[in-house]
Amino acid sequence: MKWLSVVGARPNFIKIAPFCRAIEAHNAALSPRDRARRIEHVLVHTGQHYDDRMSHAFFTALDIPRADLNLNIGSGSHGEQVGRTMIEFEPVLARINPDLVIVVGDVNATLACSVTARKQGIPVAHIEAGLRSHDMGMPEEINRIVTDSVSDILLTPDHLADENLRHEGHTDDQIRFVGNIMIDTLERERARATGLNTQRMVAENLMADQTDKSHDLRDDAFAVITLHRPSNVDDQTKLKHIVELLHFWSQQHLPLVWPIHPRTLKNISRAGWLRRLLDEPRILLTRPLDYHGMLNLNAHCRLILTDSGGLQEECCVLGTPCVTLRDNTERPITLTDNGGTNRLTDIDGLPKALHTALNAPREPFTPELWDGRTAPRIVDELMQAAD
Repeated sequence: MKWLSVVGARPNFIKIAPFCRAIEAHNAALSPRDRARRIEHVLVHTGQHYDDRMSHAFFTALDIPRADLNLNIGSGSHGEQVGRTMIEFEPVLARINPDLVIVVGDVNATLACSVTARKQGIPVAHIEAGLRSHDMGMPEEINRIVTDSVSDILLTPDHLADENLRHEGHTDDQIRFVGNIMIDTLERERARATGLNTQRMVAENLMADQTDKSHDLRDDAFAVITLHRPSNVDDQTKLKHIVELLHFWSQQHLPLVWPIHPRTLKNISRAGWLRRLLDEPRILLTRPLDYHGMLNLNAHCRLILTDSGGLQEECCVLGTPCVTLRDNTERPITLTDNGGTNRLTDIDGLPKALHTALNAPREPFTPELWDGRTAPRIVDELMQAAD
């Protein structure tokens, strides 16, 4: 049988790596008489993340097989990315003729390829189905809902996702609770990441001339920030407020390590604030880090301020107090009310949320089936569906 998997952006890379390994393990375990159950796996990269540091580096670091095809979609508006992906993906399906298309997460590639496959009559499986922020202002929320609506097999990370899908009318025979595949990668790479020298890793990735910034980055002696969502970084007034608040907070509490996203860097540079950040002695501005670098920071820092979905989950398992600068989350299993480490806040509540997180204990929380063995369960479920 032939399966075709689609990746498009960094969160997909982290999730597809264990899935590729699980397919290889499945094939390796087959006896000669079970050859009919061998999976021919085709990996398609849409090229939505075109920055080499955020794409090729992740494939290398996580031992992901080189993509069989790269659609080279590149940047553009949501409509442009979705449209170009559908145009390029349609002939790929006609040529490869897979028995199943597997999509991951909630990026534009996920939406575009799931819809295109179903229009061609090809079954679709969605890894990380059922996550909902209930905020239709988020492009990712639309991607999630549409992808789930056309998918035949809904592979969920937690029981809250199951309930979301049932509420939307999906049947139990479509929903397969398998756990969180991102944690497969975390558990596999944890020792390698935590073994890195944090001080050296940060120093090697500092932007521009910050050689005089030499803070002692011991455990719990620094905080980390990552921001990239348009709702936080495209509004100049809001972004200025965030920069000023972080400047003050770092002076009063802990130095900040800020691996800056290209979108955020562009907007800060355009506003003329980059020099101020580079000159700020308590803020260490770095280039985007690879997976192991970010995981190292997460494991060793005192707290994380983010608007990333994946970091909310990683903080939960690692026990890192997390402040999410958003009004909602599609990952409510990570919230402190549900046993996790994550707190939501808006810009007005940010000082209080940071204070609470600063004084919170590091208490790891592992939701059910977040055990590092989700990918083999996914392969088993997809094989059962094919029988």
